[in-house]
Amino acid sequence: MTSNATLSFGSYDWICSRAALIVCPLLGATNYGIEPVCYSRNVEFGRTLVFQPATSFMHICALAMVIVMILHVRSKYTAVGRKEILIFFYIYFLEELLAIFLDSGIIPPSSNVYAWFAAVHTGLTAATYWCLLVNGFVGFQMVEDGTPLSLWTLQGTSAIVGLIVGLVAIGTFKNSAGLSSAKPTGLWILQFIFPLACVVVYIVAQFFLVLRTLDDRWPIGDILFGTAFWVIAQVLLFAFSNTICDAVSHYLDGTFFHALCNLFAVMMTYKYWDSLTKEDLEFSVSSKEKAWEVKETLLREDDDDSPSGSGYGGGAGYGQGAYPPQKGGYGQYGY
Repeated sequence: MTSNATLSFGSYDWICSRAALIVCPLLGATNYGIEPVCYSRNVEFGRTLVFQPATSFMHICALAMVIVMILHVRSKYTAVGRKEILIFFYIYFLEELLAIFLDSGIIPPSSNVYAWFAAVHTGLTAATYWCLLVNGFVGFQMVEDGTPLSLWTLQGTSAIVGLIVGLVAIGTFKNSAGLSSAKPTGLWILQFIFPLACVVVYIVAQFFLVLRTLDDRWPIGDILFGTAFWVIAQVLLFAFSNTICDAVSHYLDGTFFHALCNLFAVMMTYKYWDSLTKEDLEFSVSSKEKAWEVKETLLREDDDDSPSGSGYGGGAGYGQGAYPPQKGGYGQYGY
């Protein structure tokens, strides 16, 4: 079975014929939506029919990995941009959680609430990309990270982006407010052009940040790997989904590999952030122990050299270079 649709600006016909996207059942000139040529077979658990079981399982794996990354970020109490990157992971977690219910058919496309949940998911996806973009500028310290201004700016703009995209989506699904499911050009731009623009700007900003600010070039590798995984995710979904589906007898399709590679891209985003940050040594337990060892050694030397044997006679401490630990930041930024 093949599709005669061609790729065109603002049209979902070609895209939905190759990828079983969440929005596809709600778009098109008919009431049945746009069906993919080949999609993963359904599995019945008990009396419940589960769509896209492999993709749903991958969403569950993504939730588990995000929880692990969140716990690691939260443990780095004094790292720069810690609270901002946490917001990104929180939004991505919500997006993946909702995707489980929509991809698996727990919320069936025929239900009246499916369009509303699909609109929320579309808004969360756009908010995730926007949050990533804003996080890309945290390292430039235009606004001090962790402050109410920084956090409210990130949260507020992400909420506005998600709300606007969600309203456009539900208006398109319901053919209201001058929008049409038969010609969803606005939604097409927000779902495909907007994320691409966010990713491109984020990557350019991070290359500029690393090359102009850091002596270490290893974080560039994390950027390249994350970008590669994201690009591969789009290629496997839109170019090879039907080929994969036919090759494995409908057990998998491109949505599974799309979710997998997107998870890898998010993991590389965490790895990149982690490679740039280091904790504040002033609050590090291991660093405190080393500081005390140095201090005790200097005091012993003063006691040996001082005629009176007093620990105060030799002027050890700051005068001999026992400086207090300095606060860390983004790598060698020196903020």
